[in-house]
Amino acid sequence: MKLVTFVGMPGAGKSSCVDHMTAKGLPSVYFGGITIDEVKRRGLEVNEVNEKIVREDIRAKEGAGAYANRIIAQVEELAGQGHTKVIADGLYTWTEYKIFKEKFGDNAIIIAIAAPRKIRHERLANRPIRPLTDAEVTAREYAEIENIEKGGPIANADYTLVNDASPQDLLSKLDSVLQTVNF
Repeated sequence: MKLVTFVGMPGAGKSSCVDHMTAKGLPSVYFGGITIDEVKRRGLEVNEVNEKIVREDIRAKEGAGAYANRIIAQVEELAGQGHTKVIADGLYTWTEYKIFKEKFGDNAIIIAIAAPRKIRHERLANRPIRPLTDAEVTAREYAEIENIEKGGPIANADYTLVNDASPQDLLSKLDSVLQTVNF
């Protein structure tokens, strides 16, 4: 089983990379989906405030590796269906990073997507689904860095792609990395 996992700050371009790969027929699992599903299960409106509360609550109750453990179960389910390559969208914490590396070793390929703050904020303000204000993005960035150890996996990723040009430029960089790792 090979697992490509994306990490990056909000608006960096992780979803664009995942969409590019799923368009090629590869299955994916989504860390953020865990949060959104739980927000809905609790009968709350899906918004930035409730998502933050739920994200932090899940980690407080199940530990810093909660999302990794839930995602690994999904990956194992896909492996049981015969998939040998899976994409994971949205690694967050240093603990999750360590769990993935312990579980999958070198078959867990962590790719950080980086983009300048101004560009990320513009992307999030203009996205069609759940656009965020500058204040909302800043609050989320701070929470991800301060509360869930997001800097560690970004700093220690196997590959880093800088997304400061066109979407095609990012996807070309991604394809080069995927060729390098035979994915």
